[in-house]
Amino acid sequence: MANFERVTAHDHPSPREQSATPAGDDPVLAAIAALPPPLPLAALFADDPDRATRCVVEAADLRVDYSKHGIDASMFDELVALAGAAGVPERRDAMFAGEHINVTEDRAVGHPALRAPRDATFVIDGRDVVPDVHEVLDRMAAFADRIRADERIEHVVNIGIGGSDLGPAMATRALDAYRHERIRCSFVSNIDGTAIADVLADSEPASTLFIVASKTFGTIETLTNARTARQWLVDALGAEAVADHFVAVSTHRQRVEAFGIDPENMFGFWDWVGGRYSVGSAIGLSLMIAIGPARFRQFLDGMHAIDLHYRTAPLEANAPVIMGMLGVWYICRLGHATKAVLPYAQELARLPAYLQQLDMESNGKSVRLDGSRVRTHTGPVVWGEPGTNGQHAFYQLLHQGTEIVPADLIGFATAHHPYQEHHDLLVANLIAQSEALAFGRRNADEPYRNFDGERPTTVIMAPRLTPSVLGQLIALYEHVVNVQGTVWGINSYDQWGVELGKELANVITPELQGAPDPDRHDPSTNALIDWYRARR
Repeated sequence: MANFERVTAHDHPSPREQSATPAGDDPVLAAIAALPPPLPLAALFADDPDRATRCVVEAADLRVDYSKHGIDASMFDELVALAGAAGVPERRDAMFAGEHINVTEDRAVGHPALRAPRDATFVIDGRDVVPDVHEVLDRMAAFADRIRADERIEHVVNIGIGGSDLGPAMATRALDAYRHERIRCSFVSNIDGTAIADVLADSEPASTLFIVASKTFGTIETLTNARTARQWLVDALGAEAVADHFVAVSTHRQRVEAFGIDPENMFGFWDWVGGRYSVGSAIGLSLMIAIGPARFRQFLDGMHAIDLHYRTAPLEANAPVIMGMLGVWYICRLGHATKAVLPYAQELARLPAYLQQLDMESNGKSVRLDGSRVRTHTGPVVWGEPGTNGQHAFYQLLHQGTEIVPADLIGFATAHHPYQEHHDLLVANLIAQSEALAFGRRNADEPYRNFDGERPTTVIMAPRLTPSVLGQLIALYEHVVNVQGTVWGINSYDQWGVELGKELANVITPELQGAPDPDRHDPSTNALIDWYRARR
């Protein structure tokens, strides 16, 4: 494979130019765009009797089968070489070295430190942060044990949004089989009052613990919901109850104290932890209470196992690298702009939503690290539902639609429930879908019953959905994001795109309640404000 040199400056193309020159002058992306189209899967398997076992990577407990992608050995080797040429190993190592790879915010990207074992070292800005991480984990564990032993507390309500909600909400549901039998968890994120109203209607003040998760303790959605919950509690039990029924995941002591929360019940995290990467931090306090500190440690150990795999496995046997490069090929060479995540496990019903934020907030970027415009498509639209429900909804498009949707199918050898017949049928459907999507079925006489096949899938299997395995799945996708962001030359660790709408909402809110400023907005926005004011 020839050596490729990164180009670090681009002109700013118009949208038309961007579409016409999908790779620009980036040699790696140009080489990806020049790769062949997918090869027929039936021929690939016929020509390579060992393909079904050769195109499999073992990463901790995960079996990642990429055999049903239309690449042969030479195309695979070229993709791997392009990962090296793009600087994936160097950027990966820089992340684990605590360098400030989040360049737009001048920060390290330290979420792997959250799951490092106690005797590890992870240096950020000259400081080994592992002792700090474990000091917070120890405080969380002591608090979780106290709540689990307190017969009064039966309901834990996490109030957050974005990464302060999606991670613990997804993981708590996924690991419900390990939940303390007395304690149930609810999650409130949406500013829509229905969300908090529904949870409060299903709660008893004396048995409810609220966790308010906001780093700055200033996120408007979170604080609005928290104030509503506080008033509900005060109305029932008095203001003195706030200290016993509210805790905070935050770093802003003054605001936490002003709210009435005991600072001893405030758990912090760091600016080198992005929200969508934070479930292994104090943001996961609700999960730790639900499953217990020992199993939370297993969850972190699973993440750490994939961290080690990503750091040490050769690129050609590295699951995040392989999955990441296949994804770049689909987007940049073939124009497949979406990706389906299809867990065949009801417990993982929230995993697609979690991965939407992880991937789309990370790599939904149009500006490169040097400030120039990208000249290619970047992150995919991530979506999905659990099997087999999705089979009776959108799989029609997956099989016979005009849009090719690469998909990840996720399943487990054993279930937590006792109904073996159900599980056999579930797994049979997973396997059957991967076969049908790949090879299709020819029917010349009835074209509406013809299935072209050649629809790519990655099949990820594990023995059982345990805390460790869930951690492994999360870290796998985190590092896929790292690979792809590196190839596209973008910063996967900022999220400036979420700011503008929030800023404008803060401007418009008082205009809905008081006098609007017709000179501040465009005519359409002013008309919407006027329509709402007339009817609120």
